[in-house]
Amino acid sequence: MKIELINFIDMSLDEKKMVLEWRNHKDIRKYMYNREIISWENHLKYIEYLDGLRSKRYFLVKKDSEYIGTIDFTGIDLDKKETYLGLYAKPNLKGVGDILMSSIIDYAFNSLKIDILKLEVLESNKRAINLYKRFDFKEFDRKIVNGKEMICMEIRSEDW
Repeated sequence: MKIELINFIDMSLDEKKMVLEWRNHKDIRKYMYNREIISWENHLKYIEYLDGLRSKRYFLVKKDSEYIGTIDFTGIDLDKKETYLGLYAKPNLKGVGDILMSSIIDYAFNSLKIDILKLEVLESNKRAINLYKRFDFKEFDRKIVNGKEMICMEIRSEDW
């Protein structure tokens, strides 16, 4: 199995279109902070904004010859050695959560040299919570965002 991470700023036009379709899919959008439909123009502007930015990295994930999802790192703080993660699978594709999580953990701990990997997940997103628990993420806080309860979880490199 070959896993390839394609930086959003290096995506082809077709890949950019595909990622926007995924991101605007109702099953993906419902778990995002921003649940609005994203326009093509705003999508391109965001990708352009990412170029050269040190605090965020977004990747399209390809397994062998199939695109399976996206992963991202936000709030990258190399001084504190921590970052937040995000991910979503290609809509209607099942069974790739472990591959996406393994890719995140590998990149965070081995490429970014991060010590603490954090995430925030809607309390109602049970599938995602179960995935994170399988990878030994621990809850450390809860908060309300846009009227919804969020669970804050983390894993430390020394525990992995």
